[in-house]
Amino acid sequence: MFKLNKMSAATLAYLAVVAVPALAQQQLERVEVTGSRILSPNAESPAPIQVLTAADIQASGATNLQDLLQKNPTFGTPTISRTNSNFSTSSAGVSTINLRNLGVDRTLVLVNGRRYVSGVPGSMAVDLNTIPTDFIERVEVMTGGASSTYGSDAVAGVVNIILKRNFEGVNLDASWGQSWKSDDTLKKFSATFGTNAAGGKGNVMAHFAVSKQGAVYSRDRDASAVDQFSVGAGVTGEASDIFAIQRPFYSSFAPQGRFFFTNAAGTATNRTFDANGNLIPFSTNGPAGDGVGATGYNRSSVRTIAIPTTRVLMATKGDYQLNESHSVFFEGTYANTKTFTHLEPFPLDSDVQVTPGNGLVHIPAETLVNGVKIANPLIPAALLALMTDRTNKDGTGGDGLRDYNFTRRMSDVADRTSSANRDTFRVVGGVKGDLAKSWSYETYVGYGFTREGQTSTGQVNVNNLYNALQVIPDAFGVPMCVDANARKQGCVPANIFGANTLSAAASKYISAPGSLNTSVTQKMAGASVSGEAFNLPAGPIGIAAGYEWRQEGSSTEFDALTQSGLNGGNALANTAGRYTVRELFVETKIPLLVNLPLVKSLDGTVAYRHGDYSSVGGTNSWNLGLDWAVNSTFRTRATLAQSTRAPNVADLYQGASQTFPTGLQDPCQNVLSTDTSALGIACKSYPGVVANMAANNGKFTLGQADVQGVSGFDSGNPNLKAEKGRSLTVGFVITPKSIALLKNFSFTADYYDIKIASAINLPGRQYTLDQCFKQNNPLFCSFITRRTGVQGAYSAGSLEYINQGPVNSGGQKAKGIDLTAAYAERVGPGTLSSRLSYTYLLDAWNQPTDDDASRDTSLNEVGNSRNRWMLNLGYSSGPWSIDTTTTFIGTSYLDDQFMNQLCNTDDAGKCQPARKEQGKVSSKTYFDLQGSYKWGKAQFYVGVNNLFNTKAPPIISGLPANVTGAETDAGTYDAIGRRYYVGARYSF
Repeated sequence: MFKLNKMSAATLAYLAVVAVPALAQQQLERVEVTGSRILSPNAESPAPIQVLTAADIQASGATNLQDLLQKNPTFGTPTISRTNSNFSTSSAGVSTINLRNLGVDRTLVLVNGRRYVSGVPGSMAVDLNTIPTDFIERVEVMTGGASSTYGSDAVAGVVNIILKRNFEGVNLDASWGQSWKSDDTLKKFSATFGTNAAGGKGNVMAHFAVSKQGAVYSRDRDASAVDQFSVGAGVTGEASDIFAIQRPFYSSFAPQGRFFFTNAAGTATNRTFDANGNLIPFSTNGPAGDGVGATGYNRSSVRTIAIPTTRVLMATKGDYQLNESHSVFFEGTYANTKTFTHLEPFPLDSDVQVTPGNGLVHIPAETLVNGVKIANPLIPAALLALMTDRTNKDGTGGDGLRDYNFTRRMSDVADRTSSANRDTFRVVGGVKGDLAKSWSYETYVGYGFTREGQTSTGQVNVNNLYNALQVIPDAFGVPMCVDANARKQGCVPANIFGANTLSAAASKYISAPGSLNTSVTQKMAGASVSGEAFNLPAGPIGIAAGYEWRQEGSSTEFDALTQSGLNGGNALANTAGRYTVRELFVETKIPLLVNLPLVKSLDGTVAYRHGDYSSVGGTNSWNLGLDWAVNSTFRTRATLAQSTRAPNVADLYQGASQTFPTGLQDPCQNVLSTDTSALGIACKSYPGVVANMAANNGKFTLGQADVQGVSGFDSGNPNLKAEKGRSLTVGFVITPKSIALLKNFSFTADYYDIKIASAINLPGRQYTLDQCFKQNNPLFCSFITRRTGVQGAYSAGSLEYINQGPVNSGGQKAKGIDLTAAYAERVGPGTLSSRLSYTYLLDAWNQPTDDDASRDTSLNEVGNSRNRWMLNLGYSSGPWSIDTTTTFIGTSYLDDQFMNQLCNTDDAGKCQPARKEQGKVSSKTYFDLQGSYKWGKAQFYVGVNNLFNTKAPPIISGLPANVTGAETDAGTYDAIGRRYYVGARYSF
């Protein structure tokens, strides 16, 4: 006889009806049901629950829990993972989860039924890197709102991770693996210890694990080895061309530099250098566009698909019985995670990042010294001879001194890399016990933090570079910086004319190493009681009530150059903030009917929680549930809940941080100067667009650099309100135990409908563009800046900034059906087991404004397929076992907002709307296999993930959902390919 921890009874309940019918015979004391705080001898839940066990984790070979959960169809694309965060300025390599694709901040992750400290600054997202997989007993996934039970963030549902309990002995596990390309290497070792103490009154467990996952580089996969771009998105604007690939589509920022000037004939032109230092015309992709004779740069030669990650984990857990009625417990976790990101060297444009006023003044090629023109001796004579004096954009110049501007890939400074060292610590302790025969209590306190220190390379100190570019010879003919004060501060002349021409001293002088320090803290305390108030004819009324207090804080601090944007890259502001919340909750379970015709039992639940936030004030959540067991074979269940999510620190307080979005379509592209439509008028209201049309025969024309050079700032919104989610789940369970052939069969079907009012979301930059230029909405136009004239490689009128911040939007929704089926039976000398989980998505959308016309569907778009399923099959006989997992991701389509920007040009030259099927992304099926053999106390196993090496669909650069460097959506699909692993376990 034993008691279960919070929510752990749900696992037994679920397994009893789905996976392991033998557990139905186990006698349980009063236990807590998933989504409820009430102790009850009935472990049935009105909410749908899916469970992954320790056996599932072992059979998957997963090093990180995210890898396993992502196969379950209830989960959407994670915001952060190893394969989609190489370009992240912080939290690269963090592992998050995203129930129903409603966002990581709407998925509440618990450990043993209690909150866990976030791994992402400003967010409530938990980093699953910090939770040791081999220390997990099971994972319970509950769909639907649960804020009345667990507080804010449980809008899409709850993922509760139950750690092992009352373990005695030692378990060792070691494995090694790699991909079919001999990368993505895996090395893992873990040890779990447990012992009872004081004659069985206490139990203490400890766990240690270390794992190392290697990098996967873009250059080592054919699909991503060369820079490429969608022809439809970047060249023609035709829907029929969106999956046509322009390859190469190199960057125009090259290591040898590209130098812009006006020649003696008054013509604006440019030149670059070949490998021998000779001046040649610049041709990004080669004269024929096939890479032959190309002078552009292949960024994919450096980019990373999967970030190398090293983890060291330590965990402990224990309890001690003070007497028959009271006991103390504790949990402790420490995790250290190291990640390394690697991307191409910094692309520098002197007009944008170096000279004062963003290109108002050009780089001088000559300096007037005592009335004499002195040329920069580092400029090759052939290039200097082509230059003339130009009038600067601020109206100055015309002084007879030659000048130039340039773009250059700063490869002789360093590649852009970041090394992150992340520590997570959490401790929880408390007292629990019985107050009377049917009344129990629990109190606890907890503290946790995540701290990250990050160093980076590859950025450029633009102030130092500006000084280093103004050069004259000294008395001995040796180049020196013009500015005397700069010389006193160590200025070293910079030779940027050609590839790898910077001296080591100059590189050191202009280099801008970066730093980032983040901190997330969580403090919490709570107390609750649970018991039976009085009896009704159908049984006792259960009740639970309690109080919880929590404080969440977060800070992000960048180095001074990064904050000011003087390292050539994104200007990133510091963020700091915190809030506290005090909450009261109450819940009751009412037995309505029992042992009547067609009613074996009928129970109702009612729950309510009130929260008082220091940031947004009061919030209210509630839950109504009904559980009706018709007989031992058929049971129905339903819940209606209101959940809340208070804005997190980043939502409220994030400083303006620069980003460079991709996959955008400028609505003004290809608009004619004669266009008198609303779109044409809106576009021509920008002087830069008019200037562009005048220079391109009356057509607004964008170049490759314009497509790649859009920026913007993300910032917080202190005026946000809490969002409210309304969820409905209705389903039934079939367990035909009275039929001999089907006694080990179970089936569940559940309908879910989750709708969020005033959802805290970013409107989206494409939506902002469309609202401004297609809907003539001045509010959205205020977030857009276009270049007023030519700036270096960028065209007049091209998009420079599109800013955004979170708003209480018109809402968000996810609706669908979950089906699960399980069957186990002896076949031949062994046992065959099977389990199917299937999700059919009925509807999904978000609505940026209160206007229903703004509703943007995501149903069946990439990452949100209508059909997804996972099938587990296993067969065991004696010491042998084999397990397979088949994961299916259904057909999907590119984002409809993106498709709306494209044309099908008819024979008359008119733009006809793109068709949905033109953005079709094919379905994918992945097959994993593991075999194992037990020999005494040891078990040996070997496995293959993605056995048939299924390729990810080509969601190439320029298309929405593309992950830079992977040429697909690497958060949804497998961009690595087949992977092998072998391992051994030993227990004693």
